[in-house]
Amino acid sequence: MYRKGKLYFRYGTMGSAKTALLLTTAYNFEERHIEYMCMKPVIDTREARNVIRSRIGIERECRWIYQDTNLYELVKEMYRQTHRVVEWFLVDEAQFLTTAQVDQLSRIVDDFGSNVVCYGLRTDFKSHLFEGSRRLFEIADTIDEIKSTCNCGHKTIVNARIDCNGDIVEEGAQVEIGGDDRYVAVCRKCWRNKRIEQSARGALPFLDEEIPEEKEL
Repeated sequence: MYRKGKLYFRYGTMGSAKTALLLTTAYNFEERHIEYMCMKPVIDTREARNVIRSRIGIERECRWIYQDTNLYELVKEMYRQTHRVVEWFLVDEAQFLTTAQVDQLSRIVDDFGSNVVCYGLRTDFKSHLFEGSRRLFEIADTIDEIKSTCNCGHKTIVNARIDCNGDIVEEGAQVEIGGDDRYVAVCRKCWRNKRIEQSARGALPFLDEEIPEEKEL
């Protein structure tokens, strides 16, 4: 009997417990004896082993996705070897997927009837869409936001990159792996106000500069 799968995109800012939700889902599947596979782009180099780890300390083994991995061919080969279809694929850090890989995931859903759930960020530290996230917004069957709260009480929107002084960084490569020491999730208003504050601070003269003496006429 043909099964109809779906492509899901569940997105949120950093610290919104996306990975914890993925791992909890995997645990529930395991308890119910549902076949699943966890996957993750290898661009996230914080882990030496092929694991997905949450900030709360739980982890699970996964299969690496490389930049040139053809996910459709991978699943097709798995089916050839086992003659079984994996019911659920859980993909962490989906923003790092390429457009082609997201399209391959959609083919897995359509051709094999598997369900694919992608967890990831919507935008980078400049508030621009990641490649993988953009494609998921375009073709996913179901899109859900995992919400979290800024210190001011509003919903977080921006994954702001910060330096060692806690100041917001506005230039640099789109991808720079890091945790709480490099990123903080904030609402749009706090992100804007912090940048205005930094700009104003930079325009002020340094207090330790010598003030030139007035010349007598």
